[in-house]
Amino acid sequence: MITKTGNGIVHISQKTILFLVLSGLATGASWLCYYHALQSGPASVVVPIDKLSILITVAFSWIVFQEKLTKKAGAGLIMLTVGTIFLTIL
Repeated sequence: MITKTGNGIVHISQKTILFLVLSGLATGASWLCYYHALQSGPASVVVPIDKLSILITVAFSWIVFQEKLTKKAGAGLIMLTVGTIFLTIL
């Protein structure tokens, strides 16, 4: 609005608006679950488990969008996963 480029907002399709609303609801539900988990258990266990959501994101992008996983990214994902599990166990 400040740069006067906000006039494109009226051209957003109903499908896009629907996905934005659904995304907002999913995000809100996710945060409510996260806060409930923090109230129910120690943060030292809850936070690492929450960070494992990167596995779901990568799997989703690989399955749905057929994104390639490079060796470097795969190695990083494995190290991240192993480190997170290691933090959760200890």
